[in-house]
Amino acid sequence: MARRAIGPGGVEVTELSFGAAGLGNLYTPITDEEARAAIDAAWEAGIRYFDTAPHYGIGLSERRLGEALRARPRGTYTLSTKVGRLLEALERPGGDDLDHGFAVPATHRRVWDFSADGIRRSLEASLTRLGTDRVDIVYLHDPDDHAEQAFREGYPALERLRSEGVVGAIGAGMNQTAMLTRFVRDTDVDAVLCAGRYTLLDQSALTELLPAAHERGKAVVIGGVFNSGLLADPRPGATYDYTTAPQDLVDHARRLQTIAERHGTTLRAAALTFPLAHPAVTTVLVGARSPYEVRDAAAQFVRAVPEDFWGEARTAGLLPADAPVPAPVPVSGAESA
Repeated sequence: MARRAIGPGGVEVTELSFGAAGLGNLYTPITDEEARAAIDAAWEAGIRYFDTAPHYGIGLSERRLGEALRARPRGTYTLSTKVGRLLEALERPGGDDLDHGFAVPATHRRVWDFSADGIRRSLEASLTRLGTDRVDIVYLHDPDDHAEQAFREGYPALERLRSEGVVGAIGAGMNQTAMLTRFVRDTDVDAVLCAGRYTLLDQSALTELLPAAHERGKAVVIGGVFNSGLLADPRPGATYDYTTAPQDLVDHARRLQTIAERHGTTLRAAALTFPLAHPAVTTVLVGARSPYEVRDAAAQFVRAVPEDFWGEARTAGLLPADAPVPAPVPVSGAESA
């Protein structure tokens, strides 16, 4: 699988990458064996960039990912995690963590901390859970309500870690574009991880974030390309941005699906390949929790999406005229469903 650089420090990522939130029992539980099988399937598909965070399952995602990768040569893959939430053990554990979206016992609480000390403590704890001596990329995670501390203390702490050679690249990961654009313009981050804001249903990153990143030579990692599920399976009751999708978006996605099928491809293939057409985008981060989901994503990622699909989507008003689309693929090259 093709690789692209993130920053000048030698960090490379595959164009398709693995998001490990599902390994933290996102919404519903999976077994350790299922988690390992998903990582093994990603490896077999050629994926070599894996992203996780302490937030995902109160550390469970990091532990499972680290265990699954431990036997792999460390120099052959890229690993990222996030900082900004410290995990503190509860004196009286009880209940579950489903209020935060994860089907795990509520053994710890998350404490927001973007201070310099908090950044280092978070990273040290992540390294312990991952069972490794280094990660390649560290992102400030969801600093939406902590902007002052994130810019004043958190970002400089990451910059020092990078200059010390502790990490190869630094950045921020969020579900919004405004603050990510500020990181791109006002700091020396290597990359930003933008989830759900550059998809077939939401191109808000196209207004400022992507042009700014391209102008400054910063990498953009695009996550949430299925918008939490709607673009993977557009049906009533499907999830959009972690909640039930409104009917107008379901209709929008279904119209795109109909056009895709008419041109011999799939909506999933179009959703996966669309972001990489923008020159600022370095990799597409796909969340998966089973070998089937991984293999399907890898297969759809290389599936032909004919030029006529993009043309019809634009003509129908389902895709902006200024959104870059993948290089033309002849209709005769399209694969059967």
